[in-house]
Amino acid sequence: MARDEINAFLGAGTNYHGKLHFQGAVRIDGNFQGEVVSEGTLVIGQDAVVDGQVKVGQLVLSGRIKGEVEAKNKVVLHKTANLQGNIRTPVLVVEEGAVLEGQLVMGSLDTATSAKPEKNSDPS
Repeated sequence: MARDEINAFLGAGTNYHGKLHFQGAVRIDGNFQGEVVSEGTLVIGQDAVVDGQVKVGQLVLSGRIKGEVEAKNKVVLHKTANLQGNIRTPVLVVEEGAVLEGQLVMGSLDTATSAKPEKNSDPS
């Protein structure tokens, strides 16, 4: 993603707390704690740390996330990515070296929500 496509940039060495709502694309290179909600793209740089809930259209992760991630379209974990938490997304791209500690639910978000109880029913 070219830098000129980014609508907002939260730079390295900065700390943010709270809720982030945006359209388009946002890049975080600092520390963010709280909730991120958007239909757009969230890019998390290599030295960034995000702690909280992320609900976006697309996530591109090179840094660290601790928390729940829900991406409507796609999650990309680059080789430096470290995600501690659960992911719900229809498409997951993982480079060799990325770390994912948590559960993964794939398929369209609507299908995953409605089909999960039927597919995972315990026969005993």
